[in-house]
Amino acid sequence: MTELRKIGVVGAGQMGNGIAHVCALSGYNVAINDIADESLKKADATIRKNMARQVSREVISQEEMDIAMGRITFSTSMSSLSDVDLAIEAATEKEAIKVQIFESLVKAVPKTAWLASNTSSISITRLASTTDRPERFIGLHFMNPVPVMQLIEVIRGLATDQETYEMALGFAERLHKTVANAEDFPAFIVNRVLMPMINEAVYTLYEGVGTVEGIDTAMKLGANHPMGPLQLADFIGLDTCLSIMQVLHDGLADTKYRPCPLLVKYVEAGWLGRKTGRGFYDYRGDAPIPTR
Repeated sequence: MTELRKIGVVGAGQMGNGIAHVCALSGYNVAINDIADESLKKADATIRKNMARQVSREVISQEEMDIAMGRITFSTSMSSLSDVDLAIEAATEKEAIKVQIFESLVKAVPKTAWLASNTSSISITRLASTTDRPERFIGLHFMNPVPVMQLIEVIRGLATDQETYEMALGFAERLHKTVANAEDFPAFIVNRVLMPMINEAVYTLYEGVGTVEGIDTAMKLGANHPMGPLQLADFIGLDTCLSIMQVLHDGLADTKYRPCPLLVKYVEAGWLGRKTGRGFYDYRGDAPIPTR
């Protein structure tokens, strides 16, 4: 099997910069690609800030941080991925955008390169079928925030071969992550369980059963969750939550996955959570304040 030396990451957002972070610390050279210079600058700053936090907590040394940052390059050109061994797509959770990325990616990376998607809900078989190498395509669903969360869901498409699967297992092991094997069904394991819970929390708010604070407090203290479901939704991004619920609803044709109208309304308003300053909480002041 070809040894992985260089990893390409397409998408410099929350997930992409986290994936680049752990890959660089694990000894891989990393090329981050994004269509926007501003996103690349923000990713650079975020990775540096998060690694500096690890240094302050003595998780890594300053030397390890400096070496890891030296392994990462940033570019808006797909040509920066011309020598990668594995390319991981980490763009927004919209199938049309992901397909467009893979159409460009297959022209830029070597014929021997593996392809992966960090999708949290979309069919790996379907995404793989849009490329020239479905047998070398796999789902690698990292959890957010990537440097902290220990899990990777590994999802094989119908055409994914054994060598690609073994590559994924070895890659996860080198990143010191634990693998959960998931079948290629809508939303896989984590989001198949998590997103309906979040959606039900929004319904609970929508129907007036509880307030934002009441619902989050109840689940934190009553179910021992570290974060309430509405707070977690804001952290994930309400647009992402809605996209996943739509994939579940469309893919499984069950009314229990119908997105709550209140979730749809928040997304239509552009109140997507922490990343936009407002969601179920308003983050623009000194402390988060419920918006409902």
